[in-house]
Amino acid sequence: MFEILFLGTSASAPSVHRGLSSQVIMHNEHRFLVDCGEGTQRQILQSGVGFKRLNRILLTHGHLDHILGLAGLLSTFMRWETIDYLQIYAGKSALERVRDLLHNIVLRGAKAPMPIEFVELKPGLLFDEDDFTVTAFPVQHRGSDCYGFAFEEKSRRPFLNDRATELGVPFGPERKQLVGGGSITLADGRIIHPDDVLGETQRGVKFVFIADAGRTHDLLSVCRDADAMVIEATYLDMEADMARQFGHLTAKQAATLARDAGVGHLYLTHISRRYRERDVIDEARAVFPNTTVVRDFDHHTISRQK
Repeated sequence: MFEILFLGTSASAPSVHRGLSSQVIMHNEHRFLVDCGEGTQRQILQSGVGFKRLNRILLTHGHLDHILGLAGLLSTFMRWETIDYLQIYAGKSALERVRDLLHNIVLRGAKAPMPIEFVELKPGLLFDEDDFTVTAFPVQHRGSDCYGFAFEEKSRRPFLNDRATELGVPFGPERKQLVGGGSITLADGRIIHPDDVLGETQRGVKFVFIADAGRTHDLLSVCRDADAMVIEATYLDMEADMARQFGHLTAKQAATLARDAGVGHLYLTHISRRYRERDVIDEARAVFPNTTVVRDFDHHTISRQK
């Protein structure tokens, strides 16, 4: 399973109740900070999630409401050495803007407190860990080099503890070897194979994160059968023309994508202060009932929906 902690859920500018775009996505010991709007470091502190292991920052695009918090975050890291290195992933144009912000404004010739690696995003595999992957895919928004991210657990065969006990497999390294695909020989000479104690293959959790987007038809395939999807809902359908003009989505469009892609649960973020939250959720649920409009500090567990 994955977890997501929403640190900022407002669109374009902060409101009284919502900070600017930022969230932490977690899987076991792995943590990813996705976007870093102004005020993110305060939200991190207030949430209690802390700075440790926030070494990897994924930026969906280079608009200021998604990156300005990097300046404050690095400034804090210059005083508190809480991480050993920092990797920032973004499209080419976003990276250029981030380099200017950090090197020319924050550091101004000073040495960073840790090695900083700027990694240019390209569509495809970003991380391949033991039990999950992260893939970047292009998203159409204003400007170029905008990306979304798909977090997917690898398929696995569950270990059947009762069956292993029935066959006399002892607890310890023997069971680990069977899980890893190796056969073992018991003390009485019997050979136990993985197929004897492993169940049917089960797919892992699929979780898709999309920030700002101007259209959805090109996102259908990457969102297909996701257990959960996060996406913006900056406008309501009554202002669909304005949404199109500024490269954003309506709640109805986001919900339609979730419905057509067979998504398990839809989480809407990037909420404009021009609307009531109730109106956003009503518009979305009319199309896709399994919808949540998230708020700052909401913490959700993403597990298999089907």
